[in-house]
Amino acid sequence: MRSDSTAGSSAMASSKGSTIALYALTLGAFAIGMTEFVIMGLLPEVASDLHVSIPSAGLLITGYALGVAVGAPFITIATHKMPRKTLLLLLMAIFIAGNAIAAIAPNYSILMIARIVAALTHGSFFGVGSVVAAELVPKEKRAGAIAIMFTGLTLANILGVPIGTFIGQAAGWRSTFWLITAIGVIALLGVIALVPKIKFAHSSLRQELGVLRRPAVHVALLMTVFGFGGVFTAFTYITPILVDISGFASGTVSYILVLFGIGITIGNIYGGKLADRSLLPSLTGILVALAVILALFSITDQYKILALITVFLLGIAAFGTVPGLQLHMLNTAKEAPTLASTLNIAAFNLGNALGAYLGGVVIDLQFGGGLRAVPWVAALVTVVGILFTLWGMRLNKTVPRHTME
Repeated sequence: MRSDSTAGSSAMASSKGSTIALYALTLGAFAIGMTEFVIMGLLPEVASDLHVSIPSAGLLITGYALGVAVGAPFITIATHKMPRKTLLLLLMAIFIAGNAIAAIAPNYSILMIARIVAALTHGSFFGVGSVVAAELVPKEKRAGAIAIMFTGLTLANILGVPIGTFIGQAAGWRSTFWLITAIGVIALLGVIALVPKIKFAHSSLRQELGVLRRPAVHVALLMTVFGFGGVFTAFTYITPILVDISGFASGTVSYILVLFGIGITIGNIYGGKLADRSLLPSLTGILVALAVILALFSITDQYKILALITVFLLGIAAFGTVPGLQLHMLNTAKEAPTLASTLNIAAFNLGNALGAYLGGVVIDLQFGGGLRAVPWVAALVTVVGILFTLWGMRLNKTVPRHTME
């Protein structure tokens, strides 16, 4: 009886330790998410201080996105033999350095370089962090653990970006980057103190890259590109939709985006729970809901109350897909989880970029009415993601079970 009690206490302590370690990863995700998005609210201040145009300042967003998409796989390949905790520490150190350089950047060029340096850590941190989070908990809770880590990204939208924008506008944009640097330092200390060293089987680079020849991996990446790409096809142009079509004052859009942020936090948490219960069927269901919501938005955006409800539901459905898409990639490329997971983060960013580009083309060509057509075109992009998900389910049934578990 005594040994059972001791075992129970040990299990409880281990569970609490895993949860605390996940929060250290969440804080790192929060800092990285804040770095990515806060610049959108500070473009006028940056442009004025560095004597560049607003469009030029906007390229700081493009530079970051390209840094994520291009840098993630290269860093992962270069560090594939490094212990995962050590790699997380290295990534956070580079992230801290990038933001500190941004805070003291004397000109636009140095700021762009600093943004790209920070971006290089983005994909690898979320990729490695997903693997570590999944290994901290029992198998049946892996998607939920990944969701907890990604909550940092959603909270960055709800809290980090508004707070960072307010501080940057009140005390100068450099103060925001100093704040992010400080949060990065705290996250670094948290990883040092709380995240355990996790053993993993070393594999050759050839073996890691060999996994990428699997059709199932290609399909999983396409699921992410198109499944999430539909979100940014519409969300990139959410401000003109809400102002020009829904009739909201431009000053109220930031408050509406907080509503969207609350939605993505809820979707991220419950998407993880659903993925743990039934991965691909629940992911398919969420993507179908996302496509329906986007299609309806082309109608509801003409009515303020309905538009608000739709934006909230869009947030839930959008990030409800994230834990499932990430866990599916981990399952599909079990022999090279870090590389595959990181590539999937790059696929999210590629979907964001392609979605934003497609939405812009629709507006410029006035296809289907221009701006009014963006939501239903976004729904079509999501439908493509659904088709790839159904293909992925079929491939999943043909792969030997031991390679997927």
